[in-house]
Amino acid sequence: MNPMNIIYIHSHDTGRYIQPYGHAIPTPHIQRLAEEGVLFRQAYCANPTCSPSRGALLTGQWAHSCGMFGLVNRGWSIHHPERLIMHTLQQAGYETALAGIQHVVKDPDEAGWSRILREEVGDHQAPAEKMAVSFLSEKHDKPFFLDIGFGETHRMGNGFSPPPAGEPTTDPRYIKIPAPYPDTPELREDMALYIDAARNLDAKMGQVFEALDQHGLRDNTLVICTTDHGIAFPMMKCHLADHGMGVSLILRGPGECQGGKVVDGMVSQIDIFPTVCELLDIDPPEWLQGTSMMPLIRGHQTQIREETFAEVNYHAAYEPKRAVRTHRWKYIRHYGNRNLPVMTNCDDSITKSVMIDYGWRERDISRERLYDILFDPSEANNLANDPEYKNTLKDMRTRLDRWMKETDDPLVSNEIVPPDKDGMLNDPGDLSPPQDHQSPAKEMIHKS
Repeated sequence: MNPMNIIYIHSHDTGRYIQPYGHAIPTPHIQRLAEEGVLFRQAYCANPTCSPSRGALLTGQWAHSCGMFGLVNRGWSIHHPERLIMHTLQQAGYETALAGIQHVVKDPDEAGWSRILREEVGDHQAPAEKMAVSFLSEKHDKPFFLDIGFGETHRMGNGFSPPPAGEPTTDPRYIKIPAPYPDTPELREDMALYIDAARNLDAKMGQVFEALDQHGLRDNTLVICTTDHGIAFPMMKCHLADHGMGVSLILRGPGECQGGKVVDGMVSQIDIFPTVCELLDIDPPEWLQGTSMMPLIRGHQTQIREETFAEVNYHAAYEPKRAVRTHRWKYIRHYGNRNLPVMTNCDDSITKSVMIDYGWRERDISRERLYDILFDPSEANNLANDPEYKNTLKDMRTRLDRWMKETDDPLVSNEIVPPDKDGMLNDPGDLSPPQDHQSPAKEMIHKS
C-alpha cells in the first residue's frame, strides 16, 4: 500500500457539541465519520484559545513550550515554525496544502505548506470546502497532507454562520442548552444559532468526505477531525473547565483507525503528532511532548495518561491560569492580580449579556479550584478550602508544579511574555474587545 494521505479537518469553537457526543445537534456526516472510525470521548486541548490550541496540536508541544502565548492576529508567533508537523511530513515526502483557516503563523511561508490553495486562486475568502474538493480531484504523484480549517461555529458578532443553504433554522423552543446555564428563552435562542452553525459546518465537511469517496481516496486517507476548544459561550472558551478544554476528536483511516471504535482513555491534542509518526513509521522529532494514541486505538491499553494539562495566557487580554486534570480530579490555579472574570476574553453574545445581568461580571474567582469530576462533572463545587480534601489538593498542586518546572513554564518565575511590540491587548476590566479599546501590548502588559 502506498503511504497514506492525511486530512486534518478542523473547526473553530465546537467543543464536543456535535451529534457523536450525544447532543441533539444534527451533524450526520461527522456522525458517520465517527461510526466508521475511532471516536475519543475524553480528548482535551492544551489551551482553550484559538492560536495556542492549534500551535500545540501541530507541534506536539504544550502551548508555552512552542511559544504560542496568544493569538496570531494580536501579535504572537510560534517560536519554532520549523517544528510544525507540515515540515516533518514534507521531509517524509509529503505534499502539504492549506485550505481555509490556519490561525497559527503570521507568515504562512514559514509553516511548511507547499501549497496555499486560496493564494493559488487569488481569493482569500474562497470557501474551504471548495478549495479542498478541488484539491482532492487532482492527480497526486505523492502522498498529501491537506489542512482544512472552518470558521462556521466561531461567533460573528452576536451570532454564528447560518444553517445550510435552503434549510430551515432551528426552533429554539425545542432544544437543550449547555449544562452550566439556566434554561431561559434567551439562552435557547443563542444555542439554536450555534446548532444552525454546526449543521452548516457538518454540511461543508460532508462535501470533503464525499470527495474522498468520489475520487477513490477514502481507503488510503487518514482523516483527523477535531476542533480547537470549547464553544464560544461564557465559562467555556478561554476557560479551563472541561467545557473549555474538552474537544471532539475523530480519526478514520486505513488499518486500525476504523470500525466504529470508541475510546474512553484520556488524550491531549499534543498526542496527535506522535500518533501520526507511529502510523507512518517515521521517527518522532525530539521536541515532541505528546504520547502516541495507538495503544488505545489497538485496544492494548485503556489509558496512556494519568493526567493532562492546559493553560491560558492571553486572548484579548492577559488572564494567566493553569490546570491539571486526572481521571478523577481537576485543579485550576489562577495567576496575576485580578480576582474577577475577564469579560474581554469572552465573545459577545446573547448568553454573555444574560449572564452579566445575573451578576457574572462581579463574581469572585478563587485563586485555586479543586473539583471532584466524578461527583461534580460541571465543576461547580470548589473543594480547595475543604480540609477533607487537603491531601488531594496537595497531590494536584504537586502534579501541576512538576509539569510547569519540567516544561520551563515562564509562570514559574512569574515572567510575563508579551507579544511582538506591535501586538494588541485589551484591558481585562473592559466589557468587550472592540478595536478602538485596544492598546499596544507594551502599554497594557502591566495593567493585568
